[in-house]
Amino acid sequence: MQYYNCPFNYINDYNDYDNYGYDDLYRTESMPSQITNIYSYPQNLQAALGLIQDSVAGEREDELFYNYLLNTAPSSEAKRIISGIRDDEKKHNVLLRSMYTQLTGKTLPASQNEQFKKPSSYLDGIKNSIIGETDAVKRYRRILFALQNRTNINMLTEIISDELRHASLYNMLFSMGKTR
Repeated sequence: MQYYNCPFNYINDYNDYDNYGYDDLYRTESMPSQITNIYSYPQNLQAALGLIQDSVAGEREDELFYNYLLNTAPSSEAKRIISGIRDDEKKHNVLLRSMYTQLTGKTLPASQNEQFKKPSSYLDGIKNSIIGETDAVKRYRRILFALQNRTNINMLTEIISDELRHASLYNMLFSMGKTR
C-alpha cells in the first residue's frame, strides 16, 4: 500500500532544532501496520478512548496554568485572549466527557493529585502552550478517526478548530510579549 509521499526532500539540517516530538509519519513511503490501525474502526476505538481519558486528566493543572498566565499577562488584551482560550478549554472538557460517556456508558472520574509546574516566565508559558495546542490537535485527530456518530464528529471538529485557533492566538501573544 502506498502512502503520502512528501513532495520535497525533507532533511533536518537544523542541529539545534527540536521538533517537539513531531512524527514524520507522512514523510515515509510505507507505514507499519500498528500505525495504520489508527485509521481503522473498530481497531482504533480503545486507543481513542484512552486518548479522551488523557485529554481530560489534567483539568485542575490546566486551571492553575491559566490562572498563572492571567496573573502574569502584560496587558488587558492578553488577559482577554487567555480568558477566552480558558473558557474554550473548559467547554472541551465537558464535550469530551460527554463523548466518553456516550461511547462507553461510563463517567470519567474527576482528576486527582495533579501537580502544577510553574513556567519560568510568562513567555515560556506561552511557548509551552503553542506546543501543547499543536500536540492536542494530533491527539484529537486520532480520536476523530475512531468516531462514527455525526454529533461526536462535529463536536471533535469544533475542538480541533478551536485548538488551531488557540495556537494562532498564542503565537500572537508570544510575538506581542517579545516586542515589549
